[in-house]
Amino acid sequence: MRARRTAFLWLCIAPAVVLFVIFMAIPTGNVFRLSLFQRSTFQPEETFVGLQNFRTLLQDKIFIRSMQNTLLLIVAVTLFTMGGALIFAGILTGQKLRGQNFFRVVFYIPNILSVVVISGIFSAIYDVDKGLLNSILQLFGHEGILWKGEQYVIASLIIAMVWQALGYYMVMYMAAMAAVPKSLYESAALDGAGGITQFFKITVPLIWTNIRTTLTFFIISTINMAFLFVSAMTGGGPNNASNVTLLYMYNQKNLGGGYGYAMAIGVVLFLVSFGLSALVNRFTRRETPQY
Repeated sequence: MRARRTAFLWLCIAPAVVLFVIFMAIPTGNVFRLSLFQRSTFQPEETFVGLQNFRTLLQDKIFIRSMQNTLLLIVAVTLFTMGGALIFAGILTGQKLRGQNFFRVVFYIPNILSVVVISGIFSAIYDVDKGLLNSILQLFGHEGILWKGEQYVIASLIIAMVWQALGYYMVMYMAAMAAVPKSLYESAALDGAGGITQFFKITVPLIWTNIRTTLTFFIISTINMAFLFVSAMTGGGPNNASNVTLLYMYNQKNLGGGYGYAMAIGVVLFLVSFGLSALVNRFTRRETPQY
């Protein structure tokens, strides 16, 4: 009977395992293999070069800058998005505000828009001559700012990316906060705890599992989101000031013999994202309070 049950369980998970191996495990292994070769995108010939692609990466200034930009976007966008989502979720959940559902919808709308649409909106806002930001500055007698220039382009991308993602995570945190027993807040209020104290001593600890899960997920998704926003808004310019690793990898694949080099970039990015996820899981591990 037990053997039949085990066979049935294996039969149930077999389709998922087969799909994982075909579409995840084999392609990922092939990326690692191709990183050791020199190969053109449109030619089947492969030349084994060992670790030469990785040695070239260490001397590639554009790659190093793109990796710096990627890490900066991961840290900044994650902090602002997660922090903002928690704050707004706490306000909308903890306070009896009129039109709460309206604010939920308004915050969530950016998440249902495509990255291309959002990039177009912010490109118009950042426009040097007729953009909203420069128009406001000119009303107060200031000169317009080149928001997509080298000095401000990363900050401009951060604003757009945070605006797109904040509402989605706010709604997730609101759902988690709704499950926290109201009696805990009532008891804390009787003991003299204010709203901020209740938020950090009750709300955050009790939804910490949700925060930890979304944090890991968001770090990985930010790498892909950065590629989409940079591709649509700046193309990596000016002078590679906004170039990110995925975009640089994508551009390298079409160069002569650059496919193996692109795969080497992919390997490095895979290891970096895996390492970041491991660090986040390690340093955010804590016991969830019981109530």
